[in-house]
Amino acid sequence: MRKITIRIDDVTPGMDAGKMIRFAEMLDRYNIKPLIGIIPDNKDSSPEVVADRSDDENQTSIDFGWIKERLERGWIAAQHGCFHVYTTRNGGLFPLNAYSEFAGLAFEDQNRLISHGKQVLEENGIKTNIFMAPAHSYDKNTIRALKNNSFEFVTDGFGSLPYSMGGLTFLPISFLRSRELKSDREGFTTFVVHTGMMEESDFSEYEEMFEKYRERFTDYSEFLQIPPVRCSRGKHYREYLMAKGKHTAAKVF
Repeated sequence: MRKITIRIDDVTPGMDAGKMIRFAEMLDRYNIKPLIGIIPDNKDSSPEVVADRSDDENQTSIDFGWIKERLERGWIAAQHGCFHVYTTRNGGLFPLNAYSEFAGLAFEDQNRLISHGKQVLEENGIKTNIFMAPAHSYDKNTIRALKNNSFEFVTDGFGSLPYSMGGLTFLPISFLRSRELKSDREGFTTFVVHTGMMEESDFSEYEEMFEKYRERFTDYSEFLQIPPVRCSRGKHYREYLMAKGKHTAAKVF
C-alpha cells in the first residue's frame, strides 16, 4: 500500500495564521505530522506567502515561536530556500517551473544564500538537514552548496522511494495525487500543500481525503527512515521529462 506524507510549503513569520492553524488542527485530528518548509529570511511579499492585512486589521500571523512549538510536537523542519525571491528563469534539474531562487546561479552565490538561510534558522533555534527548493528548482551547484552546508536530504523528485543522487537523499513528491491515492503498490510519496493559497473547497477536500484514506497517511519522520535506492541516469532523465511535461501541461490548462 502506498504511504503518503504531507509537506507544507512557504511557512514563515508573517504568513496567514488563520489558514495555517486551521490546517494544523486538521492534521492533529488525523494524527499526521508533516514536513514544513520554513523560509528563513522572507523577502516575498506575495499574498500566497504573506498575509494580506488590507481588509482585516485583526488578522494574526505565524511567528517562530509557533513554528518551534509545532516542531516540538513531532513536525519536521526543512529549510525552504533563503529569501524566496526568484532571480533566474531556470528550471534546473527538476523543471516543474521555469524560474528559481537558485538554479542558474554560480556555486559561490548559491552557497552564500544557503549558508545565510541556515544561519537565520539556527539563530531562531531551528536546525535541519533537509532542503526544500522554492519552485522545486535546483541544479548541480545547488547540490554542491547543500553538501557544503551539511545538508543530507532534498524534498523533491518523483518516484515511490527515496533515492540517492550527488551525495544527497531525495524524498519524492507526488506526480499526480489521484493516482497515488488509487495505487496499491508499495512505497512512499508526499503531497505538497500551500496553506496560504487554500480556499474553503480545499479544506473540505483534504478533510474528506484524510477521512477516506486515513490508513495511507503517515508522519514525515517515517519517510526519513527508508533507505534510499540509487538514481540511475535513465531514472533521472525520465524524472526530468515528467517534470518538464507537467510544467507544459500546467501552462496549457
